[in-house]
Amino acid sequence: MALTTLDPNTALIIVDLQKGIVGLPVIHPIGGIIERAGSLADAFRAHGLPVVLVNVAGGAPGRTEQPRQTAPRPEGWTDLIPELNQQPGDIAVTKQTWGAFASTNLEAQLKALGVTQVVIAGVATGTGVEATARQAYEQGFNVTLAIDAMTDMRPEAHGYSIANVFPRLGETGTTQNIIDLLAAKIP
Repeated sequence: MALTTLDPNTALIIVDLQKGIVGLPVIHPIGGIIERAGSLADAFRAHGLPVVLVNVAGGAPGRTEQPRQTAPRPEGWTDLIPELNQQPGDIAVTKQTWGAFASTNLEAQLKALGVTQVVIAGVATGTGVEATARQAYEQGFNVTLAIDAMTDMRPEAHGYSIANVFPRLGETGTTQNIIDLLAAKIP
């Protein structure tokens, strides 16, 4: 579904743009992803709308078939990248799972602010972004996905999420579509 509207009280959620992740090999140049996510953050702040900056500092418990990181992460691995220009009014969320809502108080914080819609960007499309979008949808938020402000390490995961999962969770659009709607709908 194409992007049609933004609610007056929409929040931006940027997932896992942190020092330990932006250096990983991804399918789209990370510089462009960072630039577009930063543009979204600037636009949301300019309109007085909430910006949520999410980092990941662990993983959910349980067995998996793929090996997991068990060694300690290097110093600064969870630090948000400076290009996001974190502001004192931003909401910072550290998660231990793929999605930003599970085991955090993000839902309560957003609902206390009257947020009814979220725009999501970040890394990785098929894990952190998709899990956050699924959880937001399940919590009753309208969901918009900034598809040119996200990437993944796996092309098949990125493509599948955009083509098959995201249209079932909300609307998709580009960074510019979202910025244009902010300017038109939210003076």
